Parts: sequence; structure tokens; C-alpha cells
Amino acid sequence: MSEASKVVTPAPMEGHGAYNRSSRVQAAGSSPALPLFEYAARNVELEAPPAPIVIADYGASEGRNSLAPLAAAIGALRARVGHERAISVVHTDLPESDFTALFQLLAIDSDSYLRRDSAAFASAVGRSFYEQILPSESVTLGWSAWAVQWLSRVPAPIPDQVQVAFSRDPDARAAYTRQADEDWRSFLTHRAREMRAGARLVILTMARDDSGDFGYRPLIEAMYASLLDLVDQGLVLTEEMHRMAIPTFGRTRSEFGSPFGREGRFAGLSIEHLEVFNGEDRIWEDFRSTQDASAFGAQWAAFSRASVFPTLAVELDGGHRDPRGEEFLQRLEAGTANRLAKAPEQMSIPLAKMVFVKCVN
Repeated sequence: MSEASKVVTPAPMEGHGAYNRSSRVQAAGSSPALPLFEYAARNVELEAPPAPIVIADYGASEGRNSLAPLAAAIGALRARVGHERAISVVHTDLPESDFTALFQLLAIDSDSYLRRDSAAFASAVGRSFYEQILPSESVTLGWSAWAVQWLSRVPAPIPDQVQVAFSRDPDARAAYTRQADEDWRSFLTHRAREMRAGARLVILTMARDDSGDFGYRPLIEAMYASLLDLVDQGLVLTEEMHRMAIPTFGRTRSEFGSPFGREGRFAGLSIEHLEVFNGEDRIWEDFRSTQDASAFGAQWAAFSRASVFPTLAVELDGGHRDPRGEEFLQRLEAGTANRLAKAPEQMSIPLAKMVFVKCVN
């Protein structure tokens, strides 16, 4: 099987609570989508009891950034149905994800909806959202934040980068664009099957702005230079680095809307809201206040270690069990942090927030 056709499922985020501890970027970016989720909960069509109210959290990771959106949506639903009707929340992510950290968070965190609502119930499913996860016509509300930018596979090697947005290779860019379109259509098709008529789905994800900018340039450049250092230092083989790629893709406004065509419908869904905006860089705001360049670099490097470094580490010859794995993560994090600390710069963070409705007829 050629490198270009090799199917590679992205590695899960770093476990043991690391993602929860290092997800300030995601938390800040998700905030602008909360009013949309509350709006969806206030306006979604509800079946009469005893039909269950089901909220699906697609790409939950360890759950930290799901707490506020779910609390808001459940609160809006409670204003409509009272406090006795059962609400089922299903968290989904890849089978390898740290569901133990998720359930520990739900059990002990003061912001957990389980601690606030005795008629709310949590469960989880370990399955890719590029296939059907839940029974057909079972979901009332869907939420997905910082997840659908991940592709279902690495469609091609990136010969001159680890993130295709900064590659000059036309073949790699074309392969990622095709894969992103295929995956987006697959994601929407499976969600449409799972949603009840009148159900709503709210999505927050990485994007490219109207100029085509993916953002994060200083971070990606620091990360790639640090990887080159690890090759020069002999920790990583050249062949291993050439396999390393972050299979994320920022779609443009037109790419998000492309499946819907002139009719404005796709797989039974219609777009109720679609907006591309620039997210807040809270790490930069901290730096402006403290002028602590080391903390700036460390926070962005920790974000990267928790979210994308495991996907790079799996390309070491020994995969998940490579004895160099922990050293690789530590040295890549340190190198990225040091480079960013030398020249702190605000990150551009293009994001998209969307609401989809399952058509009644």
C-alpha cells in the first residue's frame, strides 16, 4: 500500500487529563457558539413524553470544553419541559480516547451537568463520527466543538511540512482538499440519519478565513523547526519525520456550504446559520498583561502536545509503543516552547460556527 493511500486513524488526544488541562484555546473559541446552542435548545422540536430527549456530544475528548455548552443547552430545555423529564447525554469520540478522564470529570467537577441535574444521564460511545454512531432518528440536539477539522485519514504525505495549510506541494494540498470534502459530506450524512425530524446540530470548528488563512503560523513554524532539530539530533529518523502529518483541515465558508448546493439541502439537513470568525487568543492576552514570554511559549506548546503531538509520535517506527515516545513528546514540547518564547506573536484563529436543522419533510 502506498503512503498516499494508507489509511491512518489520527491518534487520540493525550490522555490522563492532559487535554482538559491544556485546552484554554478551545474553551475561548467555543464561547461564541454557546448562544447558538442555547438557541437550538430553545427552538428544537421536541417529541411528547415519554420519548427521550437525547443530546449527542460529537468529539468530546476528555469533556472539559463540553461542560459549559451542555449546561447551557440543558438549562434551556429545562425551561421548556421542567425538571422531571429525563435528558440523555451521549459523549462520543474515538475508541482510544480517555473516557475514564471524561467520566471522572462528570462525577466530580462542580460545573458538571450531572451534579446539577438529577434527571440528566451520561453515556459514551467509542466510535468515529465518520460512521453512524447512534440509532437512526434518535438525536434531539447535537453539539461538536473543535472536532470536525480532523480528517478520517492521512490522505497523502506532506513533503515540506506537518500541516498541509503551510505546504507548497500541490499534490498534498489537492489530496487534503478532496479528503476534507469527502469527510464533511460523510459526517453530515451520518448525523442526518441520527437526528430526529426537526432536530438541530451546532458545530464549532477550525476554518480558513475569506483570505484563505488557516491561522497558527508562528506555532506551526516553531513546531516544524523543532521537529527538524530532533532529526538533526538523531532522536527521529528522516523517514519517520516524512511520515508525520497533522490530518486537520480548515474549510472555507464556501467549502462548508458546498454540499448543500442551490437547493440549500443535503442529506435532509438545511443550514440555519453559518459564520466564519476569528477566535480569541487568550494566551496572547495573558502575555500582553504579564510580558512573560516563557509562559506564552509554554502554554502554546502544552496545547500542541495535548492536541496534536500524539498524532506525530505514532509515526515513530515503534508506533504507540516506541520507547522514544515520551522523550519525543517532551523534547518537541520544549523546542516549540523555546522558539515561541523568543518572539511572542498573536495567533490568528479562524473558526466557523454553524447550525443545521433536520428537515421535517
